[in-house]
Amino acid sequence: MAGSSLPSMAPGTLVCTTFLLLCLSAIMGITHTAEVTIKETNMVFYLQDWVTGENVTAIPVAGQKPSSTAINFGTIMVIDDAVTERPERNSTQVGRAQGVYVNSALDGSDFHLAFSIIFTNEMYKGSTLEIQGADRYLLNPREVSVVSGTGMFRFARGYALLETAYFSGLNAIVKFNVTIRQY
Repeated sequence: MAGSSLPSMAPGTLVCTTFLLLCLSAIMGITHTAEVTIKETNMVFYLQDWVTGENVTAIPVAGQKPSSTAINFGTIMVIDDAVTERPERNSTQVGRAQGVYVNSALDGSDFHLAFSIIFTNEMYKGSTLEIQGADRYLLNPREVSVVSGTGMFRFARGYALLETAYFSGLNAIVKFNVTIRQY
């Protein structure tokens, strides 16, 4: 043989090989990722949880005793708490916290939070943050998860550091220092 030649291929093999190479190059082009922009938001607000007195915002709906309170194991509290700019009860309201918390520790020292913060202020009106997690309320600070959001906080993930700003009887004002990221 005087010259070199390519090995002979079955007619369908060349078509299949060409198709496979085209598919691989298309996949590689599709998987090229664009730069991801991450938006971080930090905010501080106060949750006004009033179980007794005037203008109650949290009530027990289930528990192990007829007169269960928030500090009894198994008590489920439904809330519609004001969310304010400052710790004072008459501070400017920026939203409402609506949902439930459950005393989930046998010794009564832990709430499980599951509620929405629905913003009513002009800047975030209609947007929400979803709060979930263990609130070991005897500790300062403690941390819960921000698991989602809507509106301006769509796809939000993050955390909230909680500190008890006021506690008397069963009434509490809790400071939320929130950090969220949106991808």
